[in-house]
Amino acid sequence: MKSEQLEAIKPFFSNLWRWKCGLKERSLNKPVDIGEEWSYKFESYMRKRLLFGSYRYGPMGSKGKPQYDRMKYAIEKIIEYKATGNGECLVDAANMMMLEFEENTHPLFHFASQDDGKHTELMT
Repeated sequence: MKSEQLEAIKPFFSNLWRWKCGLKERSLNKPVDIGEEWSYKFESYMRKRLLFGSYRYGPMGSKGKPQYDRMKYAIEKIIEYKATGNGECLVDAANMMMLEFEENTHPLFHFASQDDGKHTELMT
């Protein structure tokens, strides 16, 4: 299949996923702007906190860096967010997940993209 043919069907498959998740479909005539699906404000908070953390704990991926239980910390932060509503907790949890992904301490770490059939629930 030619690249222009692939580009032409991308919006269709995007809408197929949106329909499956119970979301409103997008116009097939309007190109999707990445800004619609990304929070630059959230990313900015993440970057600032990661930079500060690199001074405190060492740069990402540096040798001899102390190991922390990031999964436990991230779960604690999500629980704290649910109790307080403080968005800082979400940023901290997201950073812990990114650091775990990059420095992976899990002995069976791998990346296998798959659809487990589970999706978020719609809150009404």
